[in-house]
Amino acid sequence: MKEIQHYDKAAHSFYTKQQFKSMPVSAWDLFSKNLLTVSHNLKDIAVLDQLSKKNRWKIPQDIEEEILGKKHVIVVTDTALKIVHATHSIFDMNGYTPDEIIGKQPKMFQGEATCTTTASKIATAVRNKQAFEAVILNYRKDGSTYNCWIQGQPVKNTKGEVVNFIAFEKEVA
Repeated sequence: MKEIQHYDKAAHSFYTKQQFKSMPVSAWDLFSKNLLTVSHNLKDIAVLDQLSKKNRWKIPQDIEEEILGKKHVIVVTDTALKIVHATHSIFDMNGYTPDEIIGKQPKMFQGEATCTTTASKIATAVRNKQAFEAVILNYRKDGSTYNCWIQGQPVKNTKGEVVNFIAFEKEVA
């Protein structure tokens, strides 16, 4: 790290004498993290678009706006409530990568302090193929808790059949 600081100082000294300006090398960390986030978001949008076409979804939400604009985590399950897709941003919320949760049920995020009444209301809505909105106490991979706002709904195909469930999520205070 010291080498980069020395380089930055030398580069700064050189570039301040020039007619053009540049970004110090240490700023690339911030840029690369943002670039990675944008890259993951665009990949998630493409995967969700493919999933939508494959299952012929009829969904009112603009997936791109949910991910890029509202910065929501999106979790998609099949009708048996097995996770089939989660956006990369789930890692920032709870420490799990999408690959770690594919094939599992969202119940994996619940624990001892999770409100059973809220969990039951969500389960009932899902069982009845109804939309729901709730805030529930979930657990991160490291065991710490967070309040998770969830807006879930069944996703129907063009024939009106429920083919998936989708949840838009974010951590709330």
